[in-house]
Amino acid sequence: MKKIYQYGILSGFLALCACGNNSDNMDASGTFEATEVIVSAEANGKIEQLDIEEGSIVTARQKLGYIDTVQLYLQKEQLLKNIRSVESNRPDINKQIAATRQQIATAQIEQRRIINLLKSNAANEKQLDDINGQIAVLEKQLKAQESTLQNNSNSITEQSSALEIQVAQIEDQLKKCSISSPINGTILTKYAEAGELANTGKPLFKIADIENMYLRAYITSVQLSQVKVGQKVTVISDYGDGKRKEYPGIVTWISSQSEFTPKTILTKDERANLVYAVKIAIKNDGYVKIGMYGEVKFTSNND
Repeated sequence: MKKIYQYGILSGFLALCACGNNSDNMDASGTFEATEVIVSAEANGKIEQLDIEEGSIVTARQKLGYIDTVQLYLQKEQLLKNIRSVESNRPDINKQIAATRQQIATAQIEQRRIINLLKSNAANEKQLDDINGQIAVLEKQLKAQESTLQNNSNSITEQSSALEIQVAQIEDQLKKCSISSPINGTILTKYAEAGELANTGKPLFKIADIENMYLRAYITSVQLSQVKVGQKVTVISDYGDGKRKEYPGIVTWISSQSEFTPKTILTKDERANLVYAVKIAIKNDGYVKIGMYGEVKFTSNND
């Protein structure tokens, strides 16, 4: 990586040194790059399907294959059955306390009857005290029943929730068994085939967005005053043998940190030169390739 890094800076700087002799008077040069993503397996198992070939054009989230999901599916089914089993033990609170409520209602009717009898001196205070005590006991029994049944219901809810979380985890693992592309792009390299065993992190393929590419070039500190993010520039791709093509480009990034030019072949005085990396986005018409040499001419600072 260090050699590639030094080569990139070197190619850009040599172009700057030679631009004085260039008839087009280019301001900077570099190589074309694209957003590349290496898609890796997110699950362990046998690759059952991987329908891609190098050069295939795919879209974001398009399903390209999958890893064996049988064991995960069986685990999910077992958890769902466990949830149903746990829920079957949930008490029906209203039904189980209905009898006690009925006893209280009957006792309250008797209470009102005794109160009416007392008014006509047909009953005594002891009868009223007895029925009041009976109602108080029944009400305490009702509260105890409700508390016990509610605690049981809450416990079942917690057990069920824990199992549902496990189901969600399995579903997430099942989703990760599906192989898809995170971006729109072209398959550059295929690292695995159907039938192979995959482990989490195993590279499956590399994809790049070659429709939206950018030129990574290098400018000197003197040129910084001529360049700003959002500036429209002219990018020229060099196909060799004098074949060149222009593309409209936009500066999307300027490095905030300077880099020393490679000191392997430069003179002592030239080692003090600093360069800044810039990225210039272009819309690719299909002719620009990754690693191709390109140049840039900075126009006036248009908005």
